[in-house]
This record gives sequence, C-alpha cells and structure tokens, in this order.
Amino acid sequence: MDASEGAIAEQISNCQRFGSEVVPVDPDSKVGIALATLDQVPLNAIRHLAKDGTCGWYIWGGDYSPEPDFFQALHAKHLLKYCPSIVPYMALTPGWGVVLAPDYEDVWFDETRATS
Repeated sequence: MDASEGAIAEQISNCQRFGSEVVPVDPDSKVGIALATLDQVPLNAIRHLAKDGTCGWYIWGGDYSPEPDFFQALHAKHLLKYCPSIVPYMALTPGWGVVLAPDYEDVWFDETRATS
C-alpha cells in the first residue's frame, strides 16, 4: 500500500482497538473499488477472504450497486491517493466492515464474510 510508518502504526492500533488480528495488505494485491462513487457518503468497505491476487477489500461510496462494472480493480498501493480515509482500517481481518462519514465511524465484524 506504500503506507508510511504512521499509517502502519494506525492500522495496528485499529486492529487492537477492535480486537482483530493484524492482517496486512500486500501493496501489489488488488482491491475492488467503485472509483466513480468515492465522493458519495458514506464510505463503505468490506473485507472478504483474499483470492486470485486480491486482498479481499471492496470499497465504495454511497449506495451499493449489483451492476457487474460497479467495482474496478486497483492495486492496494494506490489507496493512499484514491481513498486515504480507509487506509487505517486495511489490516483488519476478513469479515470486517467499515462505514465512514463526517463525524461517524462504524466498524463491525461479520463471521460469514470471513469464511466465504
């Protein structure tokens, strides 16, 4: 992710705060991201199990869409440029979800997403 030492420390801190193991994201792995929606509120992110070169994270702003072209693949190392507010949460294990808005943070765990 090309995360600075400060970002890595914040990821570890968030994992400790929420009771998650620390599962760092390989900077060369891919995230599914809906780039066209990142200006919408809230910002949503859910981590599934990693597979096929992905880290398992899916990120979008506003409402989710089931359209097949909703998400684009982006290397995790570019998240600091496109979506820096999610970077502090990226080391949460599969199954974790994040919803962010101004003055709002909701971080939750869904075990079904950690196993499928």
